[in-house]
Amino acid sequence: MSNNERYDKIGIGYDSTRKADPYLAQRMYDLIHSGKANSLYLDVGCGTGNYTSALNAKGLRFIGIEPSEEMLDKARVKNETITWKKGYAESLDLASESVDGVLVSLTIHHWKDLNKGFQEIARVLKKDGKVVLFTTLPEQTKAYWLYHYFPKMIEDSIKILPKLEVVKAAFSKAGLKLVEQEPYFVKPDLEDWFLYCGKHDPERYFNEDIRKGISSFSLIAHQKEVEKGLQKLRADIDNGTIKNVMKEYENDMGDYLFLVGKTHK
Repeated sequence: MSNNERYDKIGIGYDSTRKADPYLAQRMYDLIHSGKANSLYLDVGCGTGNYTSALNAKGLRFIGIEPSEEMLDKARVKNETITWKKGYAESLDLASESVDGVLVSLTIHHWKDLNKGFQEIARVLKKDGKVVLFTTLPEQTKAYWLYHYFPKMIEDSIKILPKLEVVKAAFSKAGLKLVEQEPYFVKPDLEDWFLYCGKHDPERYFNEDIRKGISSFSLIAHQKEVEKGLQKLRADIDNGTIKNVMKEYENDMGDYLFLVGKTHK
């Protein structure tokens, strides 16, 4: 199944569990906002437009680009003031130096060509434009306590995650200067239920709708392990062992990461 087909399938019930988290939306706003009037921003891999719409509600003009037609259909219904376009990071159908900032949230692991994607982003950014990347690194994902219950699923997720040095190299090759690096630790009141949404509340993973909205959990290849892992997780929650497992995986790396790059044209 291709990424497009997978996200067309995930997109069917996506909005019921994947909402814009207020804290993350505010951090994205703070990091990307140029401070200039009438600035235009781009959300690459916008999905159903949750964060695009949340930032638009804060006063930012946006274009959302997404390869999944199912996701875009939901985005269009949600917000008619945003320009929604089908497209890919590697071939943005936009004029050079046409946007003031680019948001890239939890999507680079689905890109076919990281270097080409960031080169395209650098091309459409204006002078002193910013790209705000929200992602997770292989070592961060392996430090999720989920690894204790779903090792194959997490290993498969790690395989497609670009390492930090690879992302930095792609930034540099595209002419983007890394100006900020900020770890993000999942908060108990997280409202966007992506992979590590249950860091503080393991019960979330027993919600089928939540699992359907997470690409790792939704893969058919992972279903046997997911079923077995959930049984083990249920037992550990009931007998209290989960507290020890969660403690073993505590770390100071952060669960996800914000990277901010600037053009220097």
